[in-house]
Amino acid sequence: MHKLFVKLAFAIVVVFSPLVAHGDETAQLKAQETIKNQIEAFKAGDDAKAYSLAAPRVSRFFPNVNAFMEMVKRGYQPVYNPQNYSFGRARELDDGQVVQELLVIGPDGKSWTAIYTMIKMQNGDWLINGVQIVPGDDSSA
Repeated sequence: MHKLFVKLAFAIVVVFSPLVAHGDETAQLKAQETIKNQIEAFKAGDDAKAYSLAAPRVSRFFPNVNAFMEMVKRGYQPVYNPQNYSFGRARELDDGQVVQELLVIGPDGKSWTAIYTMIKMQNGDWLINGVQIVPGDDSSA
């Protein structure tokens, strides 16, 4: 499963490489709101809320809140417990998904870039379909 996320992240980076924001600004803002809501849910200890913002594809891999939170705590500390974060560039893909860059200072003080893939559901909600975290310039990996 980890290999799937790595392959997906590589594909996202390739698609995202021009890093030119275009498309529906409203979609990008709604996608950002979902990301912010999930990070705030992590901070508040509201695991159910954080899990509810994951897309069905993620829920299939992690079929319950506990499995999801274990994965997040183990592999996504910078977004689970950020010191600070800000939104970077965004791009709407031809299929309607939004790829959103999040610049993060992790709990260890190192910088990271989280690349979120967001998907719009039929009911209009934007959910997190995947996240890849890569070290920032000052991180050692």
